Amino acid sequence: MINKLIEKIRKTNAPIVVGLDPMLNYIPRHIQEKAFQEYGETLEGAAEAIWQYNKGIVDAVYDLIPAVKPQIAMYEQFGIPGLQAYKKTIDYCKEKDLVVIGDIKRGDIGSTSAAYAAGHLGRVQVGSKTWAGFDEDFATVNPYLGSDGVKPFIEVCKEENKGLFILVKTSNPSSGEFQDRVIEGRPLYEWVGEKVAQWGEEHMGSGYSYIGAVVGATYPEMGKTLRKIMPKTFILVPGYGAQGGKGADLVHFFNEDGLGAIVNSSRGIIAAYKQEAYAAFGELNYADASRKAVEDMIEDISGALNGRK
Repeated sequence: MINKLIEKIRKTNAPIVVGLDPMLNYIPRHIQEKAFQEYGETLEGAAEAIWQYNKGIVDAVYDLIPAVKPQIAMYEQFGIPGLQAYKKTIDYCKEKDLVVIGDIKRGDIGSTSAAYAAGHLGRVQVGSKTWAGFDEDFATVNPYLGSDGVKPFIEVCKEENKGLFILVKTSNPSSGEFQDRVIEGRPLYEWVGEKVAQWGEEHMGSGYSYIGAVVGATYPEMGKTLRKIMPKTFILVPGYGAQGGKGADLVHFFNEDGLGAIVNSSRGIIAAYKQEAYAAFGELNYADASRKAVEDMIEDISGALNGRK
């Protein structure tokens, strides 16, 4: 799957991923009202609004981008109907030939980790048949329980030719409380990055590993260090736009071949119509605003990478 992701990045010339992280207050009133008319102000109504909102954005941007990243918590908050919307979103994005990164941030051990891996990336046995559950192409994984929590995911990835993005240095302000603690002369995130590179050696694609890393755009100098520690690791970079990251901050996350990283923007794209720069589109044309935000993001990152040469 890493080979497909790289192929699509090259085809679109867009090393970006759109985070499909819907909140009800992002969703235009006309979509909410239609959903509530059909299902009432219920969890089902909320899930329908989310699904229709996502579909509009995907229809507007799928030809520009290689991948999407739905954040499962934004769906789980609406219970089972929300998870159904999550699954419908995954399936629809795959119909559009997008790579789907399930932002699930699972981190457990033993049989629990194996069950998470089977449910999101693999298959589960039901009698004489096997079924794929959510069936994402990649999943995000929290490694801070150690190898016991990661290896079941790696095993499923090998079976299914799928991949992981493992949290190494996250973009949130308090990440340093633990991730930056110095252990034997080096911050913890460097030790984790080194381990991710080792895990990746077990599952290589054509030039890059199926085992990627998450490193926040808000810490560019740390990203520069981690790029050297993990030369064959694809880096998923959150924190662009709404969290303060910009194209000029990102060049060190990429290798000299222009690959090695994919940058995420969530509300900066899916709620673009709420920003002053795109307000002229209005609520009715929210998806067109999202498309313009994607185009601007591609231009920003491409300009920064070209400026490095």
